[in-house]
Amino acid sequence: MGKLKIRYIVSCLLVLVVLIVGTSCTIPDIIGAPTPTQTPAAPVPATPAPINPTWTPPASPPAAPPAAPPASGRTVPSALPDFVSVIARVRPSVVAINTKVPTLSIFGTFEQEGAGSGWIIDRNGLVVTNNHVVEGAKNVNVTLEDGRTFTAETVRTDPVADMAVLKINATDLPAAKVGDSSKLQVGQWVVAIGNSLGLGISATKGIVSALGVSVEVGLGQTLYGLIQTDAAINPGNSGGPLVDLDGEVIGINSIKVARIGVEGMGYAIGIKEALPIIDDLIKVGYVIRPYLGVGLYTVDQVAVRRYRLTVDKGVLVTEVSAGSPSDKAGIKPGDVIVSFNGKDVATVDELVRAIHSHKIGQSVSIGLWRGNGRINASAVLSESPSR
Repeated sequence: MGKLKIRYIVSCLLVLVVLIVGTSCTIPDIIGAPTPTQTPAAPVPATPAPINPTWTPPASPPAAPPAAPPASGRTVPSALPDFVSVIARVRPSVVAINTKVPTLSIFGTFEQEGAGSGWIIDRNGLVVTNNHVVEGAKNVNVTLEDGRTFTAETVRTDPVADMAVLKINATDLPAAKVGDSSKLQVGQWVVAIGNSLGLGISATKGIVSALGVSVEVGLGQTLYGLIQTDAAINPGNSGGPLVDLDGEVIGINSIKVARIGVEGMGYAIGIKEALPIIDDLIKVGYVIRPYLGVGLYTVDQVAVRRYRLTVDKGVLVTEVSAGSPSDKAGIKPGDVIVSFNGKDVATVDELVRAIHSHKIGQSVSIGLWRGNGRINASAVLSESPSR
């Protein structure tokens, strides 16, 4: 969601999601041959190096005891929130991010400028932002509140969760305090701070409108567990913090719904969901997820007719990576997965979430249809390949 920057590059998202869980959004021509064959293993890319293997994520604050209700049982009006002190506390930790992305056009190659936001999670130069803020960028510059600008020396990203961590050569920075998004309640005041429209750091206020929201952000990609807020999130705000009235980061601003007739619908990635991603990016260099090694397509009437499927609901296997857990389990292109570890699955999203909810090394049962019969397979989930 940056200034002059395409929010999501659909083709890149498709490639990256297929690499991790094998999701596909068009039906490949996989069942034309009499006997579907397994796909050869793709070349293994270089594994990203960790930023800091010994990094320790900030601890969440202890839960505060609930306030006692008034003796009369009636609601007592409270004073207006002190937004001034909240913003003053958090603003020094918020940064502006400016990027240059090589872009092809009919006139040749040029550099497209983009703008976004981020926030300092560690005093030794670690900055959190969204993947789509820095995706494809040749140069990533980070400007602090005091005016100093640094070029990011390390960039680690996770397109699946739309998260990124940058390392700049600076120390003694004002790190933001991290809160706990699991304690949020609908109606709670929040403040969004960021480099709105690329014009510098500004703040907007609102409330938590909904929790645990899922939003499809591109073909083959859905973000889960989002915080919906009516605080204005404009282009350039992406990657900046959503904070509570204690000045603690409870979300990372990510998406704004921009359609005619839609007002006050912005979304932030909850910090509870984001912290494990941030932790992996810093300590490992990439995000470790369970991996099955299949290409997938949600069964619809087009697929049923084209491939003469005997079921009209489930997830069609379009490819199997050689040596992957699915390969070892005997799963083949053309199979339709209908259950995963005892739970029915009808869409790619449901299957992906089911895979990610299990652990690496865990044995799972997979129910699938092959031709006219149902069979059961057993697979041991492995670690997702690094990108």
